[in-house]
Amino acid sequence: MDRRMLVIMLIIFTAFTGFGLIIPVLPSAIKQAAGPEAAELHLGAMLSLYSLVSLIASPFWGRLADRIGRRPIILVGMVGFAVSFWLLAVSGTSLGLMYASRLLGGLFSGAAIASSVAYVADITSEETRTKGMGFVGMAIGLGFVFGPAIGGIGSRVSLAFPFYLAAALSLLAALFGAAALPESLPPEARGRRAAEAGGFGAVFQGPMKVLFGLSFLVTFTLAAVESTLVYFEGVKIGADEFQMGILFALIGIVGAAVQGGVVRRIPKGAEAQAAAVGFGIAALGFALITLSFNFWSAVAFVSVFAVGNALERPNVTSLITQRTPVGQGTTSGVNSAMDSLGRVLGPLFGSALYHVNIFLPYVAGALLSLLAVGLIRFGLSEAPVQRGHA
Repeated sequence: MDRRMLVIMLIIFTAFTGFGLIIPVLPSAIKQAAGPEAAELHLGAMLSLYSLVSLIASPFWGRLADRIGRRPIILVGMVGFAVSFWLLAVSGTSLGLMYASRLLGGLFSGAAIASSVAYVADITSEETRTKGMGFVGMAIGLGFVFGPAIGGIGSRVSLAFPFYLAAALSLLAALFGAAALPESLPPEARGRRAAEAGGFGAVFQGPMKVLFGLSFLVTFTLAAVESTLVYFEGVKIGADEFQMGILFALIGIVGAAVQGGVVRRIPKGAEAQAAAVGFGIAALGFALITLSFNFWSAVAFVSVFAVGNALERPNVTSLITQRTPVGQGTTSGVNSAMDSLGRVLGPLFGSALYHVNIFLPYVAGALLSLLAVGLIRFGLSEAPVQRGHA
């Protein structure tokens, strides 16, 4: 494996382990600060604030990465994450500091994540792009497997301890990157990429509109599941917090296995077909989840969905980086914004449907996944392939 790929994977893994650390702890910290009656409202507001700020900031970071290079933006993003987690650690019962932490986290997420994807696009050829994106997905999935487990154990020390640990991991990733991560965008290419970026409208030319729509659907449908699955399985099979923790960890494990073992073997030219297969499997998974009748059936059905989701994301991302007519930084920034938009709207959509009927989020998820298959079949089939700037 390319040493640069190994370094960027370690940085991504460390960053997402830090993200995962706070997942089991943040709701309790908010409940301690706001009281049980208002905790859910504040948790939803903080998650939405994070995604909304990321939506706005990601394209800016992407364009800046095309102008000055990927490495400084990645390092700034990781330091910003460290500060945001530290604010959570010292917030105590201050909701104001908690909101400030989530605002900073959203602001710097586009810097670290979008620039890391652009970095991988820089160091891979079109032939190896999907393999590279599969490695990125594997690093993210493993981070979300180990992070919540470590956070849950760390919370036994104190509620603040996992936040301090997340801050330390983010700072460690920044220091490691400063020491071991070379720049992927040579100086002579930076001015050209910035000029190529043009206005943001240029990034939506040709098939890019369809591809960004697919990227949005990947996150939108996943976020709708994440926001309702705890309640749904609680009603359907009486699942408790421990069992739901296993289910969410399973999504990460299956995702890492598929992206590290299957996606990296998909040849160039087969990405669209692989993404369509992924959306089809996800549609089947959505339908099966509605049939859960005990814990092990839920494990099996959620696993089907996880396989589909793991096939969707890296293949769509690979196609975006291959077909973009502008710089990879700008493209990855816009793609990160689509991801954030999905994380803002997905939970609202899923929760609204759930309150009408508990099966509706999964029926809608299946239909949207089938819509994505149609978009790939008819929206990309005749689209000319643009030369991505690797």
